[in-house]
Amino acid sequence: MRILLSLIAIPLFAQLTPLTPEQRGDLYMARKMYREAIDTYRANAQNSAVMWDKIGIAYHQLGDLNAARKAYERAVKLDKKYADAINNVGTVFYAEKKYRSAISRYNQALRYAPDSASIYSNLGTAWYARGKIDLMVQAYTKALQLDPEVFEKNSMVGTRMMDRGVTDKARYHFEMARLYAGTGKNDLALQYLRKALEEGFKEKDKLDQAKEFALLRETQEYKDLMTREPRVL
Repeated sequence: MRILLSLIAIPLFAQLTPLTPEQRGDLYMARKMYREAIDTYRANAQNSAVMWDKIGIAYHQLGDLNAARKAYERAVKLDKKYADAINNVGTVFYAEKKYRSAISRYNQALRYAPDSASIYSNLGTAWYARGKIDLMVQAYTKALQLDPEVFEKNSMVGTRMMDRGVTDKARYHFEMARLYAGTGKNDLALQYLRKALEEGFKEKDKLDQAKEFALLRETQEYKDLMTREPRVL
């Protein structure tokens, strides 16, 4: 038995290899030890656009937007076509409510990553912040075509940040319900409708008039939702 265990253990230990500096930094990020991650990335960043982008994300998670933007911009200087870093500069502008600048960066990033659902998602969110609902729906529809689950994912995809903060959440969730209903995803449409009502959406006439809800209005789930007292979150 002792011999058998030793034979099993050898290949297991043989697979253990030291972590690279980037992997150590990633481990700190996973543990939300952002300052340790920054120190690890920075000590080994040199001329790596990816590492500087990750430094920016760590600062972003700490809420230091100025340091985050500087790190992202350094990544872009090292690689002018690095869509993730360009997108992330946009997320800083969005957080600062500089929506025009954010939209400009997202469009720039899409030139280098035209199949990125997360960047289209960010673009749509920025258009929503400017009150451009039609342009929001256009960008979100493209995002859903590229990745049907893009809006149900975490707000950070690898080296790319995603915006999730919006004002007027009731209206936002109503528009998301319309979007999902229009693509036949009734379960998600109902979830967002419920959120909209819970957050105080009162324009019931829009529910009756929205063509996207035509089939949804015939379901028992929709009827129950319309007659039930909204639960406060």
